[in-house]
Amino acid sequence: MTLKELVEKRIAARNAYCAILDAVDREKREQTAEERQKLDAWETEIASTEDAITQAQADAKRRETLAAIDQRIRLPLNPQGLHQEGRQPQSKDLNGRLRECMLLGMSRQQALSAVANAEIDLDTAIARDQAMRQYLFRGFVDEGLRERAALQIDNASGGGTLVMPEQFIARLIQDLDAAVLIRGFATVIPVVGAESIGAPSLDTDIDDADWTIELGIGDEGTSLAFGKRNLTPHPLGKLAKCSKDLLASAALSVESIIRQRLLFKFGVAEEKAFMTGSGSGRPLGIFTASDSGITTTQDISTDNTTTEITCDGLINCLYALTAPWLASGRLRWIFHRDAVKAIRKLKDGNGQYLWQPGMTADRPSTILDVPYLMSEYAPNTFTSGKYVGIVGDFAYYWIADSMTVEIQRLIELYAATNQVGFIGRLRVDGMPVLSTAFARVTLG
Repeated sequence: MTLKELVEKRIAARNAYCAILDAVDREKREQTAEERQKLDAWETEIASTEDAITQAQADAKRRETLAAIDQRIRLPLNPQGLHQEGRQPQSKDLNGRLRECMLLGMSRQQALSAVANAEIDLDTAIARDQAMRQYLFRGFVDEGLRERAALQIDNASGGGTLVMPEQFIARLIQDLDAAVLIRGFATVIPVVGAESIGAPSLDTDIDDADWTIELGIGDEGTSLAFGKRNLTPHPLGKLAKCSKDLLASAALSVESIIRQRLLFKFGVAEEKAFMTGSGSGRPLGIFTASDSGITTTQDISTDNTTTEITCDGLINCLYALTAPWLASGRLRWIFHRDAVKAIRKLKDGNGQYLWQPGMTADRPSTILDVPYLMSEYAPNTFTSGKYVGIVGDFAYYWIADSMTVEIQRLIELYAATNQVGFIGRLRVDGMPVLSTAFARVTLG
């Protein structure tokens, strides 16, 4: 099905969904069991169609990348990754380079991008990968591979620490960017050569200027106050154990499986912390009231009930943000899917649904004309005083990434059960740095 057909299918499903609700409202009656069943089916249809549209857009992007590669294939790549005529490419051919990239654990899209833009030195990366595989499977590194890969592993029998090559770090953080919702919109700052990052903040603004006479200067503004936002990457870790028999005989790339499991565990932990983290030993979440993050002055409960989000409540929340934010084009809602399900049934005073589907492939579905995101870790407890959503400019959520990712291989600790342990660690922090860039949907 083409992208255009998918968009038309989404619109048709939305219209059918709304027709049932309109009929119920018009006849002033409760929904029948059959109608509820149809509504659930149309909701599923709309969600699956939106997923298909996202996938179709990604496929189109891949085709564009492949077309770019086709244009570049006539010119080989030199070791610095520059296109020059008369120079020999690092690898045998395009397909060979793609295979080598994918053996390093890249997805096909990442491999295409790496080959097209010559992002990595494949010969060095392949040598490192060979050393990595040998160490994970056999517990030692040949001298030849050790010299080529420059891995500082001198005591494997004691279960020493294996520091992953930089390419592993880059891929892991790129994968986290795709897996963790807020990362796609936040300001991500690498922390290199320091324990933390700090930035000045304007905690209290100066008073408005005064109308005065020609020689006057107005009253002194005494309210101006500066503060500091400090982000210190906190350690995040996960343990995975694997039998020695599997390590010795598995046909699959064990280190790729370990990376995928780390990605999943790190992604879940980050998403939870960016949503509801306390800020103590972990990131400060957007749904955590704090003078260091989003204060309670940004909690908007007016017109919401103690158990439900209302149309007027959402309007109040959105317009709690000042005009510059509303005009920025960068605002996003974040809700749990339970909240979105309830909001999709809300209408304004003119009988128009607050939720509107994207009418074209490049326009996302919106609530009150603002795109929304869904997270399984956003709050979904619908009781008095609870947060159930947020709107804001998430560029003002800062994430500090320490560029340290390591795998510690524990050989002796689990020897009694014929297992090897792998401890994955990284360091990250995050927090909202400007309270007024956000407003939280709060129940009354």
